[in-house]
Amino acid sequence: MNRESFAAGERLVSPAYVRQGREARSSHEHLIRLLLEKGKCPEDGWDESTLELFLHELAIMDSNNFLGNCGVGEREGRVASALVARRHYRRPKAKYIIWPRIDQKSCFKSMITAGFEPVVIENVLEGDELRTDLKAVEAKVQELGPDHILCIHSTTSCFAPRVPDRLEELAVICANYGIPHIVNNAYGVQSSKCMHLIQQGARVGRIDAFVQSLDKNFMVPVGGAIIAGFNDSFIQEISKMYPGRASASPSLDVLMTLLSLGSNGYKKLLKERKEMFAYLSSELKKLSEAYSERLLHTPHNPLSLAVTLKTLDEHRDKAVTQLGSMLFTRQVSGARVVPLGSVQTVSGYTFRGFMSHANNYPCAYLNAAAAIGMKMQDVDLFIKRLDKCLKIVRKEQNKESDVSRVDNYDKTEDVDIGELASKLDNVLFDTYQDASS
Repeated sequence: MNRESFAAGERLVSPAYVRQGREARSSHEHLIRLLLEKGKCPEDGWDESTLELFLHELAIMDSNNFLGNCGVGEREGRVASALVARRHYRRPKAKYIIWPRIDQKSCFKSMITAGFEPVVIENVLEGDELRTDLKAVEAKVQELGPDHILCIHSTTSCFAPRVPDRLEELAVICANYGIPHIVNNAYGVQSSKCMHLIQQGARVGRIDAFVQSLDKNFMVPVGGAIIAGFNDSFIQEISKMYPGRASASPSLDVLMTLLSLGSNGYKKLLKERKEMFAYLSSELKKLSEAYSERLLHTPHNPLSLAVTLKTLDEHRDKAVTQLGSMLFTRQVSGARVVPLGSVQTVSGYTFRGFMSHANNYPCAYLNAAAAIGMKMQDVDLFIKRLDKCLKIVRKEQNKESDVSRVDNYDKTEDVDIGELASKLDNVLFDTYQDASS
């Protein structure tokens, strides 16, 4: 409502009420004006009424919502089906993407779908951690030739015992050989360590872009991503390649979330996540030791933890996968059990030890992560249910062991009785012969 509307309202109700209403609306409009003037997230979150007012003001400025609108163009917001378009911006001779192995299907499939050939670089085992093999990366760059390499595709956030790639060193390799560097930072925004790695990589070498999920970092529904970088013109080029006409829902979701949280609210969530990571680590360590297992030592991974499953007869997948099924049916989401020796083919490429990020990781294990929004009660409930599942699996294992021992005992008894009967027959035969003679 503008000033004329408020003035007209004074003819219908008390001017005092109108003035109060105008002042209340002005307080909302003041917040909106500050947002537009400063162009950054407010420190303190907005209430829902301010959010709704802001979104409504934006919506009525959309030409599709103009009163009396008569649409006769080819695009009038009438959607019957989705149109997907692709455009590629590639180096003329480039066909390879150097990819330090991370067992995540969508990342791998995206490279195949775009028409490139991933060159998988196996990780190296350092203690419990799986880390980037820098020598292998540089050797492959020299073998293929920089002009034939589209980019190096590195990773920050990942499941332990895989840890973030050595971004600084990879960035230096990219700068030295003139190769673009793309970082998969899927849920790394919530980790100050992951973001520091990216900043350092860009400072000492080359990082062209880093990509992160909206849902994993900002607690919104699945369906959006942020592409960021350190070169404005490059990011603008990526933006121009966008074919358009997709849903604005992801952008709207993150806008509403950040406005409702404010920068202080989001920073509070980041702080709480760090605290929950430490708490989850402590509780998993205590529980694992109670079952003669151990929490893997992965200090370079700030988001994910892993616990060994050596005592669950890891040379047979049954007990390990059974634990995963039990957790799932008990409504524990996000936890993963990784058996030994799993083989899987993805888009024609065969991965040994799939899900463990290595061909031959030394042991089976269970993953859990402390992500943004996790609360202490979530950790406590997870530990309680994991403890219960481990007890059940261990009890069933003991039963199988008892049955196996009984079977072996029965076989031994059968052999002993047979031998005794044979000896008795021999004695009787000898006695009979002596009597006959």
